[in-house]
Amino acid sequence: MDFDISSVLSLVSKIHSSSAEFLRGALSEFGLSELSNSHGNILFTLSKNGESLCMGELSQRINRDKSTTTALVKKLEKSNLVHLERDKDDFRKRRVFLTEKGRLYNDATAKISAALLENAWRGFSADEKNTLVRLLLKMSENL
Repeated sequence: MDFDISSVLSLVSKIHSSSAEFLRGALSEFGLSELSNSHGNILFTLSKNGESLCMGELSQRINRDKSTTTALVKKLEKSNLVHLERDKDDFRKRRVFLTEKGRLYNDATAKISAALLENAWRGFSADEKNTLVRLLLKMSENL
Protein backbone atom coordinates (compact mmCIF):
# COMPACT_ATOMS: atom_id res chain seq x y z
CA MET A 1 0.00 0.00 0.00
CA ASP A 2 1.30 3.45 -0.91
CA PHE A 3 1.07 6.21 1.65
CA ASP A 4 0.79 9.94 1.10
CA ILE A 5 -0.08 12.88 3.34
CA SER A 6 -3.79 12.06 3.25
CA SER A 7 -3.13 8.61 4.72
CA VAL A 8 -0.68 9.63 7.44
CA LEU A 9 -2.98 8.42 10.23
CA SER A 10 -3.26 5.03 8.50
CA LEU A 11 0.52 4.90 8.43
CA VAL A 12 0.72 5.75 12.13
CA SER A 13 -1.86 3.02 12.79
CA LYS A 14 0.17 0.53 10.74
CA ILE A 15 3.30 1.39 12.74
CA HIS A 16 1.34 0.93 15.98
CA SER A 17 -0.02 -2.45 14.84
CA SER A 18 3.40 -3.64 13.71
CA SER A 19 4.91 -2.58 17.03
CA ALA A 20 2.17 -4.36 18.98
CA GLU A 21 2.70 -7.53 16.92
CA PHE A 22 6.45 -7.40 17.60
CA LEU A 23 5.81 -6.95 21.34
CA ARG A 24 3.25 -9.79 21.46
CA GLY A 25 5.70 -12.15 19.79
CA ALA A 26 8.56 -11.18 22.07
CA LEU A 27 6.38 -11.39 25.20
CA SER A 28 5.23 -14.83 24.11
CA GLU A 29 8.87 -15.96 24.03
CA PHE A 30 9.13 -14.82 27.67
CA GLY A 31 5.94 -16.73 28.55
CA LEU A 32 3.99 -13.50 29.01
CA SER A 33 1.57 -13.69 26.08
CA GLU A 34 -1.56 -13.27 28.22
CA LEU A 35 -0.82 -9.61 28.87
CA SER A 36 -1.77 -6.67 26.66
CA ASN A 37 0.03 -3.39 26.02
CA SER A 38 -2.26 -1.76 28.62
CA HIS A 39 -1.04 -4.20 31.27
CA GLY A 40 2.56 -3.41 30.38
CA ASN A 41 1.79 0.29 30.55
CA ILE A 42 0.55 -0.13 34.13
CA LEU A 43 3.66 -2.02 35.18
CA PHE A 44 5.92 0.53 33.49
CA THR A 45 4.01 3.42 35.09
CA LEU A 46 4.35 1.84 38.54
CA SER A 47 8.08 1.32 38.06
CA LYS A 48 8.53 4.98 37.12
CA ASN A 49 6.51 6.23 40.10
CA GLY A 50 8.08 4.57 43.12
CA GLU A 51 6.42 1.20 42.47
CA SER A 52 3.05 2.15 43.96
CA LEU A 53 0.17 4.47 43.12
CA CYS A 54 -3.39 4.94 44.27
CA MET A 55 -5.87 3.46 41.80
CA GLY A 56 -7.17 6.93 40.83
CA GLU A 57 -3.67 8.26 40.19
CA LEU A 58 -2.86 5.21 38.12
CA SER A 59 -6.03 5.70 36.03
CA GLN A 60 -5.00 9.26 35.26
CA ARG A 61 -1.43 8.37 34.38
CA ILE A 62 -2.40 5.60 31.96
CA ASN A 63 -5.31 7.65 30.57
CA ARG A 64 -8.01 5.06 31.29
CA ASP A 65 -11.22 5.29 33.29
CA LYS A 66 -11.28 3.79 36.77
CA SER A 67 -13.36 0.74 35.85
CA THR A 68 -11.00 -0.17 32.99
CA THR A 69 -7.99 0.34 35.25
CA THR A 70 -9.58 -1.86 37.92
CA ALA A 71 -10.13 -4.69 35.41
CA LEU A 72 -6.54 -4.42 34.15
CA VAL A 73 -5.13 -4.37 37.67
CA LYS A 74 -7.20 -7.42 38.68
CA LYS A 75 -5.61 -9.42 35.85
CA LEU A 76 -2.15 -8.25 36.91
CA GLU A 77 -2.95 -9.21 40.50
CA LYS A 78 -4.04 -12.70 39.37
CA SER A 79 -0.70 -13.03 37.59
CA ASN A 80 1.11 -11.91 40.78
CA LEU A 81 2.63 -8.89 39.01
CA VAL A 82 1.00 -6.39 41.41
CA HIS A 83 -0.71 -6.48 44.77
CA LEU A 84 -3.26 -4.14 46.33
CA GLU A 85 -3.32 -2.60 49.80
CA ARG A 86 -5.44 -0.01 51.51
CA ASP A 87 -3.79 3.40 51.60
CA LYS A 88 -2.34 4.12 55.06
CA ASP A 89 -3.51 7.74 55.01
CA ASP A 90 -6.95 7.25 53.45
CA PHE A 91 -8.54 3.85 54.04
CA ARG A 92 -11.04 4.46 51.20
CA LYS A 93 -8.23 4.38 48.65
CA ARG A 94 -6.40 1.33 47.38
CA ARG A 95 -2.76 1.44 46.34
CA VAL A 96 -1.33 -0.73 43.60
CA PHE A 97 2.17 -2.07 44.30
CA LEU A 98 4.60 -3.67 41.89
CA THR A 99 5.72 -7.15 43.00
CA GLU A 100 9.11 -8.75 42.42
CA LYS A 101 7.61 -10.64 39.49
CA GLY A 102 6.35 -7.31 38.15
CA ARG A 103 9.84 -5.86 38.39
CA LEU A 104 11.22 -8.85 36.47
CA TYR A 105 8.55 -8.32 33.83
CA ASN A 106 9.67 -4.70 33.48
CA ASP A 107 13.27 -5.83 33.10
CA ALA A 108 12.25 -8.21 30.30
CA THR A 109 10.10 -5.63 28.54
CA ALA A 110 12.87 -3.03 28.74
CA LYS A 111 15.05 -5.37 26.67
CA ILE A 112 12.20 -6.05 24.26
CA SER A 113 11.45 -2.33 23.90
CA ALA A 114 15.11 -1.59 23.22
CA ALA A 115 15.12 -4.19 20.42
CA LEU A 116 11.90 -2.74 18.98
CA LEU A 117 13.31 0.79 19.00
CA GLU A 118 16.55 -0.39 17.45
CA ASN A 119 14.56 -1.94 14.58
CA ALA A 120 12.26 1.06 14.22
CA TRP A 121 15.07 3.63 14.11
CA ARG A 122 17.33 1.62 11.75
CA GLY A 123 18.69 3.94 9.05
CA PHE A 124 17.61 7.19 10.77
CA SER A 125 20.07 9.96 11.57
CA ALA A 126 19.83 11.77 14.91
CA ASP A 127 18.37 14.80 13.13
CA GLU A 128 15.74 12.67 11.40
CA LYS A 129 14.75 11.08 14.71
CA ASN A 130 14.38 14.47 16.39
CA THR A 131 12.42 15.88 13.46
CA LEU A 132 10.03 12.91 13.39
CA VAL A 133 9.37 13.11 17.12
CA ARG A 134 8.84 16.87 16.97
CA LEU A 135 6.38 16.56 14.08
CA LEU A 136 4.46 13.67 15.63
CA LEU A 137 4.13 15.64 18.88
CA LYS A 138 2.79 18.58 16.91
CA MET A 139 0.26 16.32 15.17
CA SER A 140 -0.73 14.78 18.49
CA GLU A 141 -1.36 18.21 19.98
CA ASN A 142 -3.58 19.08 16.99
CA LEU A 143 -5.79 16.10 17.68
